[in-house]
Amino acid sequence: MRRVLRPLVLALVLMTPGTLAAQIAEFAELDGWETDDHAAALATFRDTCDLLTDPDWTPICRVAADLPDDARTARNFFELFFKPVLIGYPPALFTGYYEPELQGSPVRTPRFAWPIYRRPPDLRDGQVYHDRATIEAGVLRGRGLEIAWLDDPVEAFFLQIQGSGRIVMPDGSVVRVGYAGRNGHAYRSVGQEMIRRGTHTPDQVSAQAIRAWVSRNPQAGAALLNVNPSYVFFRKLPDLPPEKGPIGAMGRSITTLRSIAVDPDFTPLGAPVWVEKDGAGAFRRLMIAQDTGGAIKGAQRADIFFGTGEAAGNAAGTVKDGGRMLVLLPIDRAYALLPEG
Repeated sequence: MRRVLRPLVLALVLMTPGTLAAQIAEFAELDGWETDDHAAALATFRDTCDLLTDPDWTPICRVAADLPDDARTARNFFELFFKPVLIGYPPALFTGYYEPELQGSPVRTPRFAWPIYRRPPDLRDGQVYHDRATIEAGVLRGRGLEIAWLDDPVEAFFLQIQGSGRIVMPDGSVVRVGYAGRNGHAYRSVGQEMIRRGTHTPDQVSAQAIRAWVSRNPQAGAALLNVNPSYVFFRKLPDLPPEKGPIGAMGRSITTLRSIAVDPDFTPLGAPVWVEKDGAGAFRRLMIAQDTGGAIKGAQRADIFFGTGEAAGNAAGTVKDGGRMLVLLPIDRAYALLPEG
């Protein structure tokens, strides 16, 4: 999706006074564990396992690479090498994201008037750069940074929220773009701003509701979108096969309904995560933490990747559900989180 790979560590000391607790569970305590497709989870785990260089993970990844693709073997693998760890305090907050497929043009036209930009060469990592309002006002125009032009400012905004997309050009060709950097400003939720202003109640806010309101109120809508000062830049992904998902924070393609975005301060990238999502379309599933996001903060917080295109976007845009998530950690690492004595 979007974003920057961090080291495979838990950055916080989880059991000191005033910080989050970690509790080891048994696989028998995971609701729905026995009926999941563990082979599908193992295939997704393998996609990024070779990137895990910590000594706790490398022998596990060597074993995973040689396993046959059957459900019973995969389930035994996870149960043999891992312990489920509940970090923090449920309920979790699950949201969804997807890879949009948008109409665009390589040049500006009366219809295609909203640009997406490649990363400016003067932007340095960690730098606080121009905010969204300044960029939308045209500060980057004339520098040759436009990758493509889109036909809807709201779609351009949500492309940045999702962090990747497919842009269909007038000749039918498809340009795939992925995250290349951001402007250093903290993400601010447009949905929360709508609630604050009283235009919507919490149960009414969704991606679809934001789109509809901005479309009905173009001038006020543009100002609303600028409430979020964060701005994302893109890069072309010319070598990404069409059947593969977008690139996540680990630099590999992510998998529909098996990959999640997490806060790497609490959940190691590459780790399996047991997700118990409640609400509409509830499910229990073993997923892999392969992405991050500016709005994904906290131990019990995850963004579920729903796939590519309009149907995936409709499904992802309505997800705001509770539940719980447990990280599957190598056994020694799991027990190391428990308090002494």
